[in-house]
Amino acid sequence: RSCLAGILEDGENELSPMARELFSALREELCALDDRVKQADKRVKQLAQDHPVCQRLMKIPGIGPLNATALVAAIGHAGRFKNGGELSAWLGLVPRQNSTGGQQRLLGISKRGDGYVRALLVQGALSALMRCQRRSDPQLVWARQLREQKGTKKAAVALANKMARIIWSVMAKDREYRIVV
Repeated sequence: RSCLAGILEDGENELSPMARELFSALREELCALDDRVKQADKRVKQLAQDHPVCQRLMKIPGIGPLNATALVAAIGHAGRFKNGGELSAWLGLVPRQNSTGGQQRLLGISKRGDGYVRALLVQGALSALMRCQRRSDPQLVWARQLREQKGTKKAAVALANKMARIIWSVMAKDREYRIVV
């Protein structure tokens, strides 16, 4: 983007006048889209700051304004789920089971539910994992140890699963997030 203005103004390059006009119009359109994205981000942040449930959710490591508003919009009333595990299963963050005769086999995560919200939770968990070196709360210490054993991606999905259970508790019971030591 920074080089594009110089390229368009350089009369000695091999761009035709029609190509310059086209690229100039595309650059203006890109700048306008950037402005619209910035405005939408501001609206989401303001909405999250004004909504009490979003405020409580944003205290959870890995949950920001975008995640909080998406969770409130997707879940609605968390009381419709019996517990946090049910919410986690609804989001597709638990392993599928193929069990028979008392022999339990766990497969990969089920990937049911809202893929967008699940992706936001996993990205938030990845973000929390990258910053967990400086944190000492038990949830992130557990995630750091799991990352060393199983790898970053599996640890992120496991942390997202744990976060979904915490989210249910915060939303369904109208609680503040607190670190339990």
